[in-house]
Amino acid sequence: MTISRRVFGSSLATAALLGGMRGAAAQAYPSSPVRIVVPFPPGNFSDLVGRLLVEEMQTRYGATLVVDNRAGATGAIGVQVVTQAQPDGYSLLLSSNSPLSVNSAVRRNLPFDIRKDLMPISLLGWTGYLLVVPPDFPAKTLAEAVQLWRSAPGKYTAANPGTGTAGHLITEMLALNLGTKFEHAPYRGSGQALMDINQNRAHLMIDAMTSSLPQVRGNMVRPLCVMSPRRSPLIPEVLSIAESGVPELADIDVVAWAGLFAPTRTPAPIVQYWSEKSNALLRDPKIIERLVAMNVEAAPPGTPADMRDLMEKELARWTEVAKRAGVSVGDQ
Repeated sequence: MTISRRVFGSSLATAALLGGMRGAAAQAYPSSPVRIVVPFPPGNFSDLVGRLLVEEMQTRYGATLVVDNRAGATGAIGVQVVTQAQPDGYSLLLSSNSPLSVNSAVRRNLPFDIRKDLMPISLLGWTGYLLVVPPDFPAKTLAEAVQLWRSAPGKYTAANPGTGTAGHLITEMLALNLGTKFEHAPYRGSGQALMDINQNRAHLMIDAMTSSLPQVRGNMVRPLCVMSPRRSPLIPEVLSIAESGVPELADIDVVAWAGLFAPTRTPAPIVQYWSEKSNALLRDPKIIERLVAMNVEAAPPGTPADMRDLMEKELARWTEVAKRAGVSVGDQ
């Protein structure tokens, strides 16, 4: 994933823009608590990043922010809350890619269009995906595992945190690239799925590092590779997928990212206000360290346009994978 490192202009420029907005309330923005909607329960990747953002924004800038967890429909409920909110800067969305680009690729009749109803503000960070297997799985490398999977299509069970989630689609992409099939085993989240991997009731899983890395470090599951052409600084001893000796998979590059969004028609100065504040955090070594402690890599400072470009590329990719794999989820 390539992310631009362009940074917005100075704080003085943002202050001037805010000062140009109509009304005294706009000049004092934010003059009341800002709701940060997270479309998952507490403890999720997005929730962890959101709570760090809230804590640091309040400490550094005196703004009052409140995390509002709105789980359901693999994140679609929380996204809808924000897309239907007033575009006044007091309801923002902090979401991972799954409720946005992945949901839009697999779910029919969503009550929102991420292109039309959301304004990207800032990419905040990402965590890689690990391909994990049971500790006693007979294949010791990805190349050996691929031989087993190809020799018996449908024999091996692939766990994922739910039908139509990012983990599900990445697994389908893996199968498509290899020309094989897995038995699809959806769970309600990663916890029970990883437990079943440990107990050999499922045979492989592609999962975000925020949930899988603690299991790897506890020797509960065994990693075969990072789902990226580069090794992850979070677990540098594990091979990248490009190093794993399977040419058909060498170009796979996926991460779970978290970004900040506003309802469409939110005034541009408010979008820039939060973009600039987010970029300031992402340049702070202390924030980078705190994110690493959560198994998250800080994103390089960027612009709302960078965030929109990333969403467009992800939506195109997952729409193609869902179509090829025949993955479609019913109404919300």
